[in-house]
Amino acid sequence: MSVVTAVYDIETALPLEQAAAVMASEQSSGTFVAVARETEDLKRRYAARVVGIEELPLSGRPPLPGASGDWSRARRARVSIEFPLHNFGPSIPNLLAAVAGNLFEIREAGALRLVDLDLPAAFAERYPGPAFGWDGTLALTGRERGPLLGTIVKPSIGLSADQLGELVTELADAGIDFIKDDELQGNAPNLPLAERVRVVTDALHRAADRNGRMPMYAFNITDDIDRLAANHDLVEAAGGTCVMICVNTVGLAGLQYLRAHSELPIHGHRTMFGAYSRSPQVGIDFMVFQKLSRLAGSDHVHTNGLSNKFYESDEQVLASIAAVRAPLLGGYEAVPVLSSGQTAALATRTYEQVGTDRLLVLAGGGIHGHPGGSAAGVRAMREAWSAALTGEALEERAASVPELAAALAAFGPPR
Repeated sequence: MSVVTAVYDIETALPLEQAAAVMASEQSSGTFVAVARETEDLKRRYAARVVGIEELPLSGRPPLPGASGDWSRARRARVSIEFPLHNFGPSIPNLLAAVAGNLFEIREAGALRLVDLDLPAAFAERYPGPAFGWDGTLALTGRERGPLLGTIVKPSIGLSADQLGELVTELADAGIDFIKDDELQGNAPNLPLAERVRVVTDALHRAADRNGRMPMYAFNITDDIDRLAANHDLVEAAGGTCVMICVNTVGLAGLQYLRAHSELPIHGHRTMFGAYSRSPQVGIDFMVFQKLSRLAGSDHVHTNGLSNKFYESDEQVLASIAAVRAPLLGGYEAVPVLSSGQTAALATRTYEQVGTDRLLVLAGGGIHGHPGGSAAGVRAMREAWSAALTGEALEERAASVPELAAALAAFGPPR
C-alpha cells in the first residue's frame, strides 16, 4: 500500500502514544467518539498509523491556547504518521487536508508543527514540477555560470512608469542578471500590470540591443486564479522571460494552475510564510513548504539569506538552501533565492557556507542603497562575488574597485 509519511513535533500533557493516536485518528477514519460504521476492516484499510515516536527535550514554552491536561506533566516528541495514499490520492490540496487539516486545533496538543513529508512516486506522476530550474534560468539570463545576481524594484511601490523604465535601464546597462517586482506591486491602479509590462520590456529590449544580453525580469502576476493565465500571456506576448507569483496568497492549487499554463519560468515568492512557520510551536516548516512549492511548479524558491533582516538564523537559512537543492522524487530541481538584507559584504561567507554558485542572490537595499546609486550597487555585488569565487579577500578586491569599497563602508565590513 502506498503511503504518505508526515512528521510532526508535538508537546502534550497526555501520554505520547495517546496524543499520537488522537492525531492519526482525527485525520483519517476516526473522530472524538467511536461510531457504528468504523469497523475493524475499515480501520485496517483507511486509518492512519503511528510509525514512530522519538521523545525530545521539552521546549520550556507555555502551551498553545486551549491545550488540555496538566502541563507540569508535558512531554515533547517527534511523531511519524503514515497516511494511506488511497485516502486522498496524489492531490496537494487534499494531501494538506489530511496531514494538516484540523491538527493545529486539537486540545490534546499544546504545540504541533508539521516538519516534513515523505511523498510516494504517485505525486511525481501527477505534478511535473519546475519546467526550467537552474539550467533553464541560467540560459535565459545569458550567463554561463552562477551565482545570478539580482535585485528588487525599490521603492517597492510608488514609482511612475517613466521612473520604473529609467531604473530598469540603469540596472540592465550595469549588467544585472535578474530584476523582480516587489510582492507589493501587483495590478495596482497607479501602475497597472499592462503598463508595467510595456515599460519594462521596452527598456529591457533596448538594453539588449545595446549590450547583447537581456536580464530576466520577474513580473508579479499574482491575482485571482481566473486572471493568472491572462496575466502570464500578457508578459509572454511582450517578450518577457519570467513571471512571479506569491505562492501563499494564491495557494498551491493556484501555482499548479499557472504551471500547467506557463511557458515561462515561475518565480515562487514565499510572502506570508512567516505566518505559517515563525512560531516554533505551531505551523508548517520550510522543509514541507519548499517540497510542495517545487511540486506545484516553482522554478525559483525563496530561502532567505545569511545575516538577513528577518527572524531566521543562519543555521535555518543554510538548511533551507540545502533543502531546495536536494533531489525530490528523482528531480524537481529549483533555484534557491537568497534575499532579505543581502549586500556585497556577505558574498564570501555565503559562498563558503553554501558551497555552490547555483544560486539567485537578490539585493534590494544592498544595491539601490549604494552611495553611488543602483548601477554602482550592481558593480559592487558583481565584484564581491567574483572575488568570493576566486578566493580573493573582499578587502583586496575593494582596493582596486571603488564601488566595492564604498559598499563595504556603507554596509559594514565583510562578514
